[in-house]
Amino acid sequence: MKLKLAFISFAILITTILAGCEPLLVLDPKGPQAETTANVIWLSIFTMAVIVIVVISMLVFIVYKYRASKQKEDYEPPHIEGNPIVESIIIGIPVLIVIFLSIVSVKSTYEVENIPEGYENQEPMVIYAASSNWKWHFSYPEQDIETLNYVILPTNRPIEFRLYSYGPITSFWIPQLAGQKYAMADMVTKINMVAEVPGDYAGRNANFSGKGFAENTFTATALSPDEFDKWVEEIQSTAKPLTEEKYEELLEPGHLGQMTFTGTHLEFKPAPEGENAGHHHGDADEEIERNDQEEGLEDHSNH
Repeated sequence: MKLKLAFISFAILITTILAGCEPLLVLDPKGPQAETTANVIWLSIFTMAVIVIVVISMLVFIVYKYRASKQKEDYEPPHIEGNPIVESIIIGIPVLIVIFLSIVSVKSTYEVENIPEGYENQEPMVIYAASSNWKWHFSYPEQDIETLNYVILPTNRPIEFRLYSYGPITSFWIPQLAGQKYAMADMVTKINMVAEVPGDYAGRNANFSGKGFAENTFTATALSPDEFDKWVEEIQSTAKPLTEEKYEELLEPGHLGQMTFTGTHLEFKPAPEGENAGHHHGDADEEIERNDQEEGLEDHSNH
């Protein structure tokens, strides 16, 4: 009786706690990329639940069936040879599970890395997202606008975020729109997404990057295409231009609120891609190669 009351009390406690929890954002997708991720998570949870239930059920059955019993002192258990069918099942099922989950993972990875199905004929809108300690800088080359700690997206249009960092590695993540992707210094990574439902979505840096990491957040707001165009017109007519001096101030470590500017920092501080990538040294490489050639000619003439 006491055990039954304890179990009921525990069930009520867990139910009460879970009732006060907010829904997991990653399982409440508002775009095709996030939906693919959520489906994979649910499939993985279901697969693991089936495995756990089967294994625990078999454990209970085996423990009960082959439990210790009172036998005579001279009792010797019978010798049992291995059963090839049982051994094939024990080895084969885990292999099949791994193969199944591997196929799902590879397929879903390709889906979330590319432009979502149904939007292939639309030209993605490019937005540069640069992190600094501890802020997010969003640059719109097409609209000639820059925002700080918030980003506005048009619904039902593919968005290509180009990510990089002005410091330690960060992780760009909007759980309801897409999975996370690292932003690093001296290179640009890309992530595609589409917001199909208007609304405000929480975004953040999901990779520890120092003492201000906890507040390294931003808001992604999805607007209808008409509302997005009105927002662009309003910013172009009211916001102040972004200067190089002002941008250097924004890069200083610390937390700031939301800000909006006309123009982008890409004009005077380009993203690390193409000729500006960290691994590309441009004229320096040519100079080194030219010096090596000249030294080789001098050595040849001395001989």
